[in-house]
Amino acid sequence: MEVRQLQIFCMLAEELNFTRTAERIHTVQSNVTSQIKALEDELGVQLFDRLGRKVALTEAGCRFQPFARQALAAMEQGQQAVQVGAEPSGPLRIAAPESVLTYRLPSVVRAFRQRYPRVELIFRPHTSATVPAELDSGKVDMAFHMHDEMANPAFHSHPLQRERIFLLTEPHHPLAQQRTVKITDLAGQSFLLTESGCGYRAKFERALALHRIRLGNVTEFSSVEAIKECVAAGMGIALLPAMTVAREIRQSLCKQLPWAGPALDIVTYLVWHQDKWVSPAMSAFCDMVTSSVEDSPREGPQRIMTGTLGTRKD
Repeated sequence: MEVRQLQIFCMLAEELNFTRTAERIHTVQSNVTSQIKALEDELGVQLFDRLGRKVALTEAGCRFQPFARQALAAMEQGQQAVQVGAEPSGPLRIAAPESVLTYRLPSVVRAFRQRYPRVELIFRPHTSATVPAELDSGKVDMAFHMHDEMANPAFHSHPLQRERIFLLTEPHHPLAQQRTVKITDLAGQSFLLTESGCGYRAKFERALALHRIRLGNVTEFSSVEAIKECVAAGMGIALLPAMTVAREIRQSLCKQLPWAGPALDIVTYLVWHQDKWVSPAMSAFCDMVTSSVEDSPREGPQRIMTGTLGTRKD
């Protein structure tokens, strides 16, 4: 079994298209086909179903995929490990929810790229529900994770900041005229929510279930920007981090409801697998993220001081 075969397998498992896979690895389609065929012959199983122009992982392919990713990740870590003490370099794969990626990271990424030009930053969007699998498989090296707490012993977690979560409407919504809004006021209301698996949405839904509150129509979005546009158009109530709506509130495009219900705030963590070797690139990135939090304007109880990379926080 060759490294190249594993690389092509993992790429094809993501793309599920021979032509796009060949383009991404800068080879011809016939080479992708022959490498996959050789790997299947060696394993004695079919890894992909070829259904006309469609490609799908077989059950065996699905079982093999996480091990192939782990093998490639281990080899990459081994290459980096022999360069300890050298300048941070190589790929650094980081998963982050859209809100953190869009509203927290741009200035950090700009500074990081200027200081460490040999590191190739690769960001992947995610929901809270996908973080454990992505870290376990080695698909990502680190993840920003918005959650109540990190209690999984398989991961190191590094608390960064407590995020304020707002309920928002367009300014003329009936609830926006009340002095306070209780959880019982939400019964039957139309909501605009992020996709299932989002950490703060899950916390909100637990509170609703505890108080036996049933919402009215719920529309799911994969985009925070789309939710904000729909709020401004009067289509319903949104649940979003404060960092994503500061401009809209300033411009009176939407209004924060005077929430008097259960606490909705959540913590952003930087997380990595406990068995993962901490590369110079990972260490440098964590240090820069930590510094950016410590140097930012204080937000009272919302700001969380962080420790050092490698300190167990769970």
